[in-house]
Amino acid sequence: MAESRGQWSGRMGFILAATGSAIGLGNLWKFPYITHENHGGAFVLVYIAMVLLVGFPIMIAEVLVGRRTQLSPVSAFRKLGKDKPGGALWAGVGFLGVLAGFSILSYYSVVAGWTIHYTWLSLTGELNRLAADPAGLQTYFGGEFLANGSQQVMYHLLFMGLTTSAVYFGVKGGIEKVAKILMPMLLLILLILVVYSSTTSGFNEALRFLFKPDFSSLTTGSILEALGHAFFTLSLGMGAMLTYGSYIGKDISIPRAAFQISLFDTVIALMACLIMFSIINSSDIDVSKSSTILFTTIPTVFAQLPAASFFNAIFYLLIGFAALTSTISLLEVVSSYAIDDLGWTRKRATITMGSVIAVFGVLNALSLGGNDSLTNINLVGRESTAGVFGTMDYLASNWFLPVGGFLIALFVGWIMGARDTFEELEKGHGYFSGYKIWHFLIRFVAPLAVGAIIVSVILGREYQ
Repeated sequence: MAESRGQWSGRMGFILAATGSAIGLGNLWKFPYITHENHGGAFVLVYIAMVLLVGFPIMIAEVLVGRRTQLSPVSAFRKLGKDKPGGALWAGVGFLGVLAGFSILSYYSVVAGWTIHYTWLSLTGELNRLAADPAGLQTYFGGEFLANGSQQVMYHLLFMGLTTSAVYFGVKGGIEKVAKILMPMLLLILLILVVYSSTTSGFNEALRFLFKPDFSSLTTGSILEALGHAFFTLSLGMGAMLTYGSYIGKDISIPRAAFQISLFDTVIALMACLIMFSIINSSDIDVSKSSTILFTTIPTVFAQLPAASFFNAIFYLLIGFAALTSTISLLEVVSSYAIDDLGWTRKRATITMGSVIAVFGVLNALSLGGNDSLTNINLVGRESTAGVFGTMDYLASNWFLPVGGFLIALFVGWIMGARDTFEELEKGHGYFSGYKIWHFLIRFVAPLAVGAIIVSVILGREYQ
């Protein structure tokens, strides 16, 4: 089954693809924004702690289930749960992941498409002209650009076309190949921008803001937001890590791979913060209320610095590359369901599912209509917007992902059995000395933490 479905060429192929799945708009857009809102240093430390105590253990659990079964989310939980308490109902956890992937991709591709437009504006010099007037750029983005339905649809379909093409050619020939090209390019662009930001007058201030904690600034809401983002940023609860885990061989250490993915994801998020805060601190622009910083404030700041068009262009290429590696994993979750559960060929599954999601995405794109309240979507803020876009975003971010993650932690920690999990984690790793710690975290800490997210949503305090 594993060979017919496809397999990574090795450990590096899996790590690059999985890291690409985790790294996306959440790292490069949302994390800098919420870090700014929550006063930096102490929030960053709490976030890192949540990645280690909650995100990392659940990632191990997802990859473990995928490799154990060599199946997509629905089939995996159906197979492992058939003789367990709850029986066939556990397949619903897999369905929730597929539904989350479908929902998120239908609007994520719309936002990702904006990077294509802004890259073009940068290359033509038009973005510099618009950025000369900060208020005018805000009006352009929130009004003229979002209100242009034909542009929204065009860029969404173009991004979906790129995503579908990568998944169409399979695990090794498509997804892994794209990851091996885009991830080094993404890292190179990040390093260029970090070096560039180190030359700005705001670099030292950015370092202090990120790495000098002030615990008096922490609130319960800050801790909950750090927890929510630690879970959201690692692509957990949507079946992506489970699906990618189903393509790895028995010679790969799951704990080591999961740690490396979590580490890379966190480092890149911190690098994004350092870049953004350095260039923003070098200007006199107040961004405290701007969750649309990526498409309004950043171009305005770059416009005041040398080689503005070049740095704007590579900045939006960076965002686009990160978004593409994420959309690929989302489509793969949905396509793998059609391959394993419906018996479709990869080509049929990819084209059909990609087309259906693209149609839903058109509805999302047309629902924007110049809606200035887009600044508050869950992807970057706390509240959802009205319409199709906002509804899909709200359901996926606040319900599908945390409920899916909660049930995965319960299943692996309490239902699957210690013997099976220990056996799987030893493969490719040897004796796993940290097993008892991981088992405690996945049984107690992770369910309670993700459960707190769900409770906060029920109480009307969305963590996103």
